[in-house]
Amino acid sequence: MADDRLKILMLAPTPFFADRGCHVRIYEEARALKELGHEVLIVTYNLGRDMKGIDTVRIACVPWYGKLEAGPSWHKPYMDILLFFKAFNAARRFRPHIIHAHLHEGAFIGLILGKALRIPMLFDCQGSLTSEMIDHGFIREGSLLYRFFRALEKLVNRGAEFIVTSSEKGADELTGEWNLPPDRVKALTDGVDTGVFTPWPKGEARRSLGLSPDRPTVVFLGLLNRYQGIDLLLETVRILKQRGCGMHFLIMGFPEERYRHMADSMGIGEVITFTGRIDYTQVPFYLSAGDIAVSPKISLTEANGKLLNYMACGLPTVAFDNPVNREIMGDTGVYACPGDPADLAKRIEELLNDRKRREELSVRVRDRAEHDHSWLSRGETLAGIYRNLIKSLCH
Repeated sequence: MADDRLKILMLAPTPFFADRGCHVRIYEEARALKELGHEVLIVTYNLGRDMKGIDTVRIACVPWYGKLEAGPSWHKPYMDILLFFKAFNAARRFRPHIIHAHLHEGAFIGLILGKALRIPMLFDCQGSLTSEMIDHGFIREGSLLYRFFRALEKLVNRGAEFIVTSSEKGADELTGEWNLPPDRVKALTDGVDTGVFTPWPKGEARRSLGLSPDRPTVVFLGLLNRYQGIDLLLETVRILKQRGCGMHFLIMGFPEERYRHMADSMGIGEVITFTGRIDYTQVPFYLSAGDIAVSPKISLTEANGKLLNYMACGLPTVAFDNPVNREIMGDTGVYACPGDPADLAKRIEELLNDRKRREELSVRVRDRAEHDHSWLSRGETLAGIYRNLIKSLCH
């Protein structure tokens, strides 16, 4: 390389950008790398929106495919074939030093592309492929499809020159269950920009949403589906309402219509405000409407980046007790028994009834976000890994 700047081709087999967790990681990594002086080109699907300052190229329009939410789809194989050809053509013009592939589909494409271009490929793994498909109800464990995707996952994991994971739990799974050498795997947890994600005046956000200025409010931000724990969250709300707790829930994310109807059928619709999708740039403002935040996510292998946004906005947070959540929040989190809506309700009620503890945790979570979870430091780590991979390939 003529200078210290790197050219990184990012593969994003997803409708980037669509205001959800996986996309936030892609965007913030690219933004941090650009801030450090590197060039990044993202190759992605035709859906989604361009983000200011991030160079993006897209596959040809596929008019019948409009899925923005997370999860597997039988449309993705041909979308990924289009992505491969777009990435190959883009790479010939861009001449990258390294490929940074997101998700298993991206890594599979990256393996082929890396061999063709004779450049290394880093795989950004945000959870197990087969575990995610089971979580979404797309395949059954032990089925023929499960065995096929399990073999594909093994091929990708073993073929990548290096893998970064979004949690220590994910890294341990790769070195333990998949028997990968520890020197080829590193946990690189999500970060947060605490200059952007910062507390706003609570009253402004509540007025804009038509919420009571005095009623205790619990916020959730993220995709609305079963493995994010929304079914459990609604059951938690039902328990709290039966106890006569006078709190309100602000649930931000999409797709919301199914859960809006479910809440009404459960008799809890009047204590929940569903906003639908929230623009990522507006997230700090709307999060500030809450007194506390909640994350009932049930997946044990995926990251939980929303916790970092909660923390940076000074929100004491209740989540299920698992290694991923512990890794992010440490002793600043409030933990409930995994998968137990009754215990989740208990922890939420206790925290809302303890003003002093909320004020203490608000300071501590913000401080932890500032000192331990900077996206810029994540970018520096990535750049170091890139250079080592490039150097090892040259030798």
